[in-house]
Amino acid sequence: MTPIRLLLVDDDPLVRAGLSFMMGGADDLEIVGEAADGSEVEALVDRTRPDVVLMDIRMPTVDGLAATERLRIRKDAPQIIVLTTFHADDQVLRALRAGAAGFVLKDTPPAEILDAVRRVAAGDPVLSPTVTRQLMAHAAGTSADTRRTSARTRVATLNDREREVAVAVGQGRSNAEIATELFMSVATVKTHVSRILAKLDLNNRVQIALLTYDAGLLEGDGH
Repeated sequence: MTPIRLLLVDDDPLVRAGLSFMMGGADDLEIVGEAADGSEVEALVDRTRPDVVLMDIRMPTVDGLAATERLRIRKDAPQIIVLTTFHADDQVLRALRAGAAGFVLKDTPPAEILDAVRRVAAGDPVLSPTVTRQLMAHAAGTSADTRRTSARTRVATLNDREREVAVAVGQGRSNAEIATELFMSVATVKTHVSRILAKLDLNNRVQIALLTYDAGLLEGDGH
């Protein structure tokens, strides 16, 4: 099996050393590079071709948010997991809106960080529904009305079935759970998710969840 290629980005050398030490022993993972600032990331990505970038948010010159935005607009963008010290942080939410596949807290146990990298490499987001709701509630503010209008316009381009699938994704359901709930095969769910991503020009399931929240489609679910 080809190992997952991982790039570590954090301005604290002790954090990088700790991550490298605890993840370097995994047979299915290869640390292909380290960076101390977001300004170094694009050149390193060109050189090392990582599958996943573990990205600190707060860095002195170019922060993780700007680095995430720059990477995710690239055609061959790697998946990005944001490293943070906060559950509910505006910058985390902005990174997710920019296309990060999820986030982990810096005090997360090593085995869970490894699991997060593996899941993101396999195309699954690293966000529990609880944490997603917490972040979304934290983000609700002055721009909420503008976001809602824009989100509803975009969601209106989906057909009824796609809309149902999008809402289920927003509720944190897995493909298997959506298949059972909506009486379709897992393959059909995956097809719908792919079409939703393409129609709405989104990167991943996290962004589908954020958009359905912005459009007000999750409110009846108690979110």
